[in-house]
Amino acid sequence: MKSVAIILARGGSKGIPNKNIVEFCGKPLLAWTIEHCLAGGVDLVYVSSDADEILVTGEKYGARSIKRPEEISGDEATSESGWLHALEVIENIKGKMDWILAPQVTSPLRTATDICRGLDLAASGKYDSLFSCSIAEDLFFWEERAGSLESINYDWHNRKRRQDIPNQFIENGSFYLFRPEVLRQNNNRFGGKIGVVDMEFWKMFEIDSREDLRMCSALMKEFLI
Repeated sequence: MKSVAIILARGGSKGIPNKNIVEFCGKPLLAWTIEHCLAGGVDLVYVSSDADEILVTGEKYGARSIKRPEEISGDEATSESGWLHALEVIENIKGKMDWILAPQVTSPLRTATDICRGLDLAASGKYDSLFSCSIAEDLFFWEERAGSLESINYDWHNRKRRQDIPNQFIENGSFYLFRPEVLRQNNNRFGGKIGVVDMEFWKMFEIDSREDLRMCSALMKEFLI
């Protein structure tokens, strides 16, 4: 199985300036994801970015570079457009890929072992796409509808015991795995038989603000460093 990691890392950020390369626990945020991919057994690791500074940082930590065109680098651009562009560039150079790993830079609370487990599931032949998840326990969601609150993932009229509630999976965004044909045919990261790579609940947090940066730094130091 030939796998490639495509790490999307646009320049600019409203919440945290240069968020993708901000210092996080001693190194640029991007570096953590690159190192997870390399240590997790991915064959090739690429960073796709419109920003030269990000590409230089990526190369410093062992990734190869793809310059992302301006027309698919704006706020309205989808991740799928970035993956499709990068995939075309990569396969023109390296040949056909069997699986794409798409990790999120702003989710550093993972380990190489998480990615390795995902690749093992991909290699099993049972799935066409996978997503990292956290299992929700005792999380009950409500939504406001027509001016009143309604429970979403359970019936408040008939509240079950905790042990009777089936597992519910939170798509935590840390990484995705999918076959190239799934991406090309559906213009979507999901398709075919979908599976999950479960991770510890505390790994689901991501960095979008200064407060997130502090919280994830504390979790990283407590659990991983």
